Amino acid sequence: MPGLPSLRAVLLMVAAVVVLTVAGGAVAVVVGDDLFRTARETPEQPLRRAEPQRQPERLDRLVPTTAPVNDRAADFGAGGPGVTPTPPHVLAIARGEVPKRTRHALSGIRHVQKITVVDAGTVKVSGTALNLLAVDPAEFRSWTPKAVADQPAVWSALARGEFVAESAAARRLGLVLGADYQIDGGPRLRLAASAPLGLKGIDGLVSAELGGRLGLAKGVAVLLHGTRPDISPASVRRLLGPGAQVLSLTAAAPKPRTSRQQDRQPHNPVAANRPTSYLDLYKQSATRCPGLSWTVLAAIGQVESSHGRNNGPSSAGALGPMQFMPATWKAYGVDGDGDGKADIWSPYDAVPGAANYLCANGAGKGGEKLRKAIWFYNHSWDYVNKVMGIAEAYARTYA
Repeated sequence: MPGLPSLRAVLLMVAAVVVLTVAGGAVAVVVGDDLFRTARETPEQPLRRAEPQRQPERLDRLVPTTAPVNDRAADFGAGGPGVTPTPPHVLAIARGEVPKRTRHALSGIRHVQKITVVDAGTVKVSGTALNLLAVDPAEFRSWTPKAVADQPAVWSALARGEFVAESAAARRLGLVLGADYQIDGGPRLRLAASAPLGLKGIDGLVSAELGGRLGLAKGVAVLLHGTRPDISPASVRRLLGPGAQVLSLTAAAPKPRTSRQQDRQPHNPVAANRPTSYLDLYKQSATRCPGLSWTVLAAIGQVESSHGRNNGPSSAGALGPMQFMPATWKAYGVDGDGDGKADIWSPYDAVPGAANYLCANGAGKGGEKLRKAIWFYNHSWDYVNKVMGIAEAYARTYA
């Protein structure tokens, strides 16, 4: 019949439809296959970095939301009337352990009312010297200013084997509250608190037990309190012998503050327990991985949960402010705040846990190693670019 296609033409049309259908199906299969995305996003094929983000929010004004633990404050009570401060008027360091007969002689010096002898020595962190006293927390508490003696967190921290820094030393050395510091040739120390100890030349306190492990010298530091502050340094030096270092802790006492100056002082000069802002938390946590910038942790925290505002669970089952999968958390989670548990929901544990995971994947080495470590955190180069852009913005904001 005129107008109908020949058999040859029909067969050619069917063959063309089959070819197009097969080809179209193959494309659909490849495009829809996860293997295509994985192959495109292997660590060997990084994409160009995204432009840095603008004006990230102020982390120093953003407080982690997990409620603080009690920090075992009951171990040492609440201070107050039960603790009568008798701060030292003289601090001396002898060349060797002070024997009992010398201690008795020191107690007989005019105006001396009270004496204690503790261990002391110097340790180094990355080559920087720290002068430490090793003390019994319960016994030494009265030798500190009232504001310090009244803070249970300080003494509980010492009892747990943690480090309490002199406030001025913490500022001078850039020590971060809650961070771990590796002693050269020794253990790691967690900085649990800083306080104005009133001990000239001393950078911090540790427990007597920890002091023994650090190799501090036994019984070489002498503290003297008197009915009057003018205990004779010369008399102390004569009894301790040649080479003893003797410091008067009252000779250069600051002038009394005016009421206006007092009003400007912080109500509590002791910093203890946990970081009070996300900025400090990210900085503290980054010290777990030498070479890792805190800005990378902050950027991941922003992308993953907007700094704890969206903790999940995600559709994939990720949990907490740094969005860990439970299996990954089991391997890399840490107890960042020393409360005895590694809590995936707590920013105080999750952020240092993220630093731990990144470090295990080479983040501390920088460069492409850092980018690959971030890729392992979330298998997407777009994610890596976004994190690096936000990190650069944080670096500019807090430069």
